[in-house]
Amino acid sequence: MHKPVGATALEDNRCHFVVWAPLLDSVTLQLWETADAASPRALPLHKGEHGYWEITTDNTPPGTLYNFYLDNDRVRPDPASRCQPEGVHGRSQVVDQRFDWQDQDWQNLPLETYLCYELHVGAFTPEGTFDAIIPRLKELQELGITAIEIMPVGQFPGDRNWGYDGVYPYAVQTSYGGINGLKRLVNACHQQGLAVILDVIYNHFGPEGNYTRDFGPYFTDKYHTPWGEAVNFDEAHSDGVRNYFIENALYWFREFHMDALRLDAIHAIYDFGAKHILAELEDNATALSQQQGRSYYLIAESDLNDVRIIRPQAQGGYGMDAQWSDDFHHCIHTLLTQETGGYYEDFGKVEQMALAWSQSFVYAWTYSRFRKRFHGSDVGDRPGYQFVVCSQNHDQVGNRMLGERLSHLTSFEGLKLAAATVLLAPAIPLLFMGEEYGEAAPFLYFISHTDPDLVQAVREGRKREFAAFHLGGEPPDAASRETLEKSTLRWDQRHEGHHGVLWNFYRYVMTLRRSLPPLTNFDRKDLEVQHDEGDRWLRICRWRDEKTVLLLMNWNQGVTTIPDLPSGSWNKCLDSADAHWQGAGSTAPDHLEGQASVTMQPLSVVMYASSNLPVDGFQP
Repeated sequence: MHKPVGATALEDNRCHFVVWAPLLDSVTLQLWETADAASPRALPLHKGEHGYWEITTDNTPPGTLYNFYLDNDRVRPDPASRCQPEGVHGRSQVVDQRFDWQDQDWQNLPLETYLCYELHVGAFTPEGTFDAIIPRLKELQELGITAIEIMPVGQFPGDRNWGYDGVYPYAVQTSYGGINGLKRLVNACHQQGLAVILDVIYNHFGPEGNYTRDFGPYFTDKYHTPWGEAVNFDEAHSDGVRNYFIENALYWFREFHMDALRLDAIHAIYDFGAKHILAELEDNATALSQQQGRSYYLIAESDLNDVRIIRPQAQGGYGMDAQWSDDFHHCIHTLLTQETGGYYEDFGKVEQMALAWSQSFVYAWTYSRFRKRFHGSDVGDRPGYQFVVCSQNHDQVGNRMLGERLSHLTSFEGLKLAAATVLLAPAIPLLFMGEEYGEAAPFLYFISHTDPDLVQAVREGRKREFAAFHLGGEPPDAASRETLEKSTLRWDQRHEGHHGVLWNFYRYVMTLRRSLPPLTNFDRKDLEVQHDEGDRWLRICRWRDEKTVLLLMNWNQGVTTIPDLPSGSWNKCLDSADAHWQGAGSTAPDHLEGQASVTMQPLSVVMYASSNLPVDGFQP
């Protein structure tokens, strides 16, 4: 049984309220005629099947504030509130979902054409709003981005937060611009030809302002997550919890025209029932796609390396459209930085980069020293476009004590090599805001909780966390507004000096990705990867029909020679060492005709196209 929850505004200032509270004896709706009214209008709800309480009211126009009086002893906001104008502890508000959409011709993009750009609304612009993003969309589209991925926007405490402390999954953060601000952004994206991915959290709630347990058994102590008790997806009364999140996913698709959802940390979603919640989510997204005549995608963030996440349900999987490959990031990071702490202990070899290219996961039921067990599964039967890869993202940058980006940790040559590795991979690339021009500002962890004890607990917890890594110094104060300000993009630098060179490099490589047929082929049988661990190079061939690209990567800090090149005639279309890209100067010839080897500059990438693949129009 699937049932919409929350407050739905109807015609003639009527409103229908539905709240799931299976174990309560009474639920009373409190309506406030005005924000400063002395007392509310109280209306008892009627309990129906499966623990759903309902009422339809008159004289309840959009803007009306309300809350629920539970068992005559607790007053709580609506767990499915669409708007919290007074913050996470305040009253909920009836909203008008009507909007003048101008994207009627938008049909989403094929998943294999997604080139994603992850951004945080509060740090992407100084204004920190949805509307402030809109003027920048044109340049993102000119760069080559086809989809923006918005970090979570569910209402959280205060006005600044990463978003993973949200406690109202249906309510859009008011400080960002609320419901209409988000709709304006999505509408503008579609008009620019950009798809929109929203990051959602279905594995936990934030610690402040979470009143869901007062309504029903949303949690179970049967499993535990890094954030405490797990969400109850398979215990008694779990049907109402499952409905809450399934309806949430459909809400973003229907009301906000989202094209895809990024499901946060699904490895912390525990469900041992006969039908996994992810499979049920996929069933509902597919049904909506068929009903609406357009695609809606579900993309799972997971560190499990588990093929079941994306394998079709007919083959025993959950049917997600794509999942992240953390292995790909870890390979790039360790090869460029030589870091070996934590999970980086499992990485650092060129051979592993070759595996990440050829089989998406490095650990495919392979022994992990970090985990001290075998890890992962073989995904060789799945196409490359079901995997999202990156060299940076909010987690990998922001969970460092000082929020260092790759631009702080490697050379300019290393940044170009990382960019080409991600953008030319047989997978869906994801960029983290600012990486395209080598943003120098860090991306730090920040909060604005209103509970002083919780703020202090966060401070002490981060100190303990980084002390365990034997890192000296104090982490920046997550509760300080200055921490957010330090993390805000210096967007005006993007075309200056080496920032402008890197921006143009990203744009050029994206043009090659879109335009050369072998780079749009995700079939693993049309990919060959070879490597040399001692000299630290990769030699990659990708085909489509008779057309071929030859990609050469030098991960060595010194000059190296890559031997045994394939025969044929080749024309160079990319060389990161070229002076045009502020490199040390190319040592690779413009044309290959029977050459047995190519000598390459340190930390560089060169790409050739077969002679039957014209590249004259692709000049940097």
